[in-house]
Amino acid sequence: MFKIIVDLFLMVIIQAAITPFIRRLAFVLGAVDNPNARRVNKKPMPTIGGLGIFVTFNIGAFILLREQFPTHELFSVLLASSVIILTGMIDDILELKPGQKMVGIFVGAMIVYYLAGIQMNVINIPFTHRSFYLPWYLSLPITIFWILALTNAVNLIDGLDGLASGVSCISLLTMGIVGYYFLRNQGLYVPIACFMLAVCLIGFLPYNFNPAKIFLGDTGALYLGFMIAVLSLKGLKNVTFISLLVPVLILGVPISDTVYAMIRRKLNKRPISQADKHHLHHQLMSLGLTQRQTVLVIYALSLIFSFVSMLALLSPGWAMTLLIIGLLVAVELFVESIGLLGEKYKPLTHLISHLVLGSTKHQEPKVEVWHQGQAKPEQLKHEVQPPAGKKTKSKQKHKS
Repeated sequence: MFKIIVDLFLMVIIQAAITPFIRRLAFVLGAVDNPNARRVNKKPMPTIGGLGIFVTFNIGAFILLREQFPTHELFSVLLASSVIILTGMIDDILELKPGQKMVGIFVGAMIVYYLAGIQMNVINIPFTHRSFYLPWYLSLPITIFWILALTNAVNLIDGLDGLASGVSCISLLTMGIVGYYFLRNQGLYVPIACFMLAVCLIGFLPYNFNPAKIFLGDTGALYLGFMIAVLSLKGLKNVTFISLLVPVLILGVPISDTVYAMIRRKLNKRPISQADKHHLHHQLMSLGLTQRQTVLVIYALSLIFSFVSMLALLSPGWAMTLLIIGLLVAVELFVESIGLLGEKYKPLTHLISHLVLGSTKHQEPKVEVWHQGQAKPEQLKHEVQPPAGKKTKSKQKHKS
């Protein structure tokens, strides 16, 4: 174990040393992100930062910690991730269409399914000990969908300096902890791989955090999303409903942002693949937060999701159900408060207001301040006058 820890620290150093060379290579290849209406950067920034993460991870897998990984799966995942890296680099240099990027991810997912044998072939029935084994014609599309969805979820959240890399690092560390302490029956090499990717990101973050010197690019965002999807398929399996729930909770921030983006575009009658500037980080910045503050807020949200995922592993079925319901309500209220689906879409907020305040609105009485010597306010002019026959005490005393 001590050797693994030392090698992980060494990978941080390798990543920190290799990133400046990747930055220079980006300028040479023309992998530069120029400012435009959808970008937050004000000057041209080098991308393909994910190439350095890919190189460092494979140095660790094939040299430093080679004995930890089975040969067949290691080479198969290398081939599949190479397809993802190539797709991302072409996009960072030439800018591919969304459909073309999906083809690259699909090819990588097919390699993982058939060559590496990493598949979602068991569906656990919630709150029971029964499992349903999927035939290939169900297992294949579910596996492909899982990889495509998580890969694109991480890619969509890559909009600010250090955002995707930090959220991915938190998710990978959580996956590693869950795999090591809770699901050790699946083998140690999956949590080790999670920790390896996480330390690569730790070495990369000083260059990527605001103000960034290099971006992940689609090279890095697609690679991180793809590897997280593959590692979650391989490692986060158990005999309960947690096998599907844990990775969804761990990746709660990018998954939530993706789901709400799809709903938002559907409500606005726009293509789901059409980009916009209404993602989670855009909405937080519209509230007046700086880039750095926005990233730190989303880091905190990711930590909350990670904590809930680990808490779910320790909870009985009924407690886990209440935990998930509470989390979903909190997410919906947060989404409505920042206007992620638009200012008018606040069904839960309106429902709570109706239940708490009732159907009638209570109006506060209008109060006007009147100082002696000024014109009498309208509300005093209409006061009930005393009967004509009655005199006030002060007037009666004055007469006597």
